[in-house]
Amino acid sequence: MYEPYPTSSQPAQEPQPIEPPRSVRTAVKLMYAGAAGSALSMIITLLTIGSLKSAILSRHPDYTAAQLHSAQGVGIGSAVIGGLIAIGLWLWMAWANGRGRGWARIVSAVFFGINTLDLIISFAVVHAAAAPIIGVVVWLIGLGAIVLIFNKESGPFYQRQPAQR
Repeated sequence: MYEPYPTSSQPAQEPQPIEPPRSVRTAVKLMYAGAAGSALSMIITLLTIGSLKSAILSRHPDYTAAQLHSAQGVGIGSAVIGGLIAIGLWLWMAWANGRGRGWARIVSAVFFGINTLDLIISFAVVHAAAAPIIGVVVWLIGLGAIVLIFNKESGPFYQRQPAQR
């Protein structure tokens, strides 16, 4: 015969969410700024198609009109697709870090490393005139966010027990 599982007379209480420390809140704001910077970079690339054409021609003066058009298409397409991916990743990391997900700090650091390599490589690639400036600004935003989520004040927020989340 089955007996009912004993229960207490008080309902189970959900753990109260812990407020992120100021350093994490600031890092999340920087991540939102990184998403905005990525969107701005994508928009500027689209608005400065003429400078992209000039940059391609200065680097490859022997290109035919068809090659130039193809190179422009690849440049614009990669800027748009890369920009949309970057925006999505910034927003995802802001969401995850704001909730104290421990894995999000590591993933953010990996994405920052990839962004660093991308920035270094971007100086060797033909692009619109303003793209390197915005790339450096977005990289600095990422650096600030990484420093903040790995500082001493932020550590305990990420090291809580899973039951407390």
